[in-house]
Amino acid sequence: MFEEIKNASTRIGKYIKHIPLYYSNRISELYEGDIFLKLENLQKTGSFKIRGALNSLLKNKDKCSSGVIAASAGNHAQGVAYGAQLLDISAKIVMPVDTPLVKIKSTEFYGAEVILYGENYDEAYKKASEIAEDEKLFFIHPFDNNDVICGQGTIGEEIFSENKKIDQIIVPVGGGGLIAGIGSFVKEISPSAKIIGVQAENVCGMTRFLQGRSFSDNMAAPTLAEGIAVKKPGKRTSEICKNVVDEMVTVSENDIARAVLDFIELSKLVVEGAGAVPLAAVYASLVDVKDLRTVLVISGGNIDVNLITRIINKGLISTGRFVELTISLRDRPGALAGITGVIAETGANILNIEHFRFDNTLPVGFTRVTFSLETKGLEHIRNVVETLRQHGYDVNVNSQIF
Repeated sequence: MFEEIKNASTRIGKYIKHIPLYYSNRISELYEGDIFLKLENLQKTGSFKIRGALNSLLKNKDKCSSGVIAASAGNHAQGVAYGAQLLDISAKIVMPVDTPLVKIKSTEFYGAEVILYGENYDEAYKKASEIAEDEKLFFIHPFDNNDVICGQGTIGEEIFSENKKIDQIIVPVGGGGLIAGIGSFVKEISPSAKIIGVQAENVCGMTRFLQGRSFSDNMAAPTLAEGIAVKKPGKRTSEICKNVVDEMVTVSENDIARAVLDFIELSKLVVEGAGAVPLAAVYASLVDVKDLRTVLVISGGNIDVNLITRIINKGLISTGRFVELTISLRDRPGALAGITGVIAETGANILNIEHFRFDNTLPVGFTRVTFSLETKGLEHIRNVVETLRQHGYDVNVNSQIF
């Protein structure tokens, strides 16, 4: 596969962006290691997926006369659509019904016909396979295909052509095409370099497979990292990963949200949930980066604006910069002024106040009040809560972080 990846690099070279490794001073300082970012979120179509799609199309152009089809949660869709447009080939893409609007519109922008079907990638894949057979279309699998894997593996070649002293590479994992390709190349030229995969806790089929744990097609839940929300890893990718992946870890939804938020704040980068999981793994201390040269593969940046808002809010909560407190107050003049004065003394900023008087669980003469507060971290929240309790207020924190 090593030579096939080198051939793929030559094949797709003139069509993709060659983005140098970005050294992150801020993240490196925070975690006392040398942290480099492979910014595939800045790639054409906003994701690494263009590499595998293009390699498959260019290598199999003679098989695409009737058109091509793919199933995708979004990024593979755009890669196939862009490649088909380059080669003047018709393309159909089947996407789950809850695919972010930005990914649907971007796919249509490249001239592909989008068919929304199914609640997840697996259902969309089944539908695309049926259409491919009925209409004799060339099917481009998003990960479990040798040409696609080799296309994604060109990332490994680029990393080591620029810096041969990398100690480890942290890679987002869905179906496994990206990590299988990168690992296949890297292990040939630098066997000691660690290949570490990251998945969301809610959808971690590859992790369970490589750890020898039981696996069910139904083991999945909603995740912010929808780009890697593949319930069942590929057969081909699974076999490759057994030989080239050193470690797999899973990250929580809170850690993913925090990573997306910190990419925006610290690195001024827009990164989708799937692309943020390598940083989430570092934040959660699941991967040791101290005194090591580490590459985080930032796989994509195609994130819906509405989702960014929800992720930012979740990130603010998980880092202690926003909290909701519910307190029962006597419903009389001056009660609200008294508690807002205490809150002001703690340095918290009141963003919103809501009253709930009509609740049959409340004693007569009381009202339930919820305060939305802007805070400065988890320790600040603890200080606010403790101060209120010292003043005699019964405080409930509306958050799972306490």
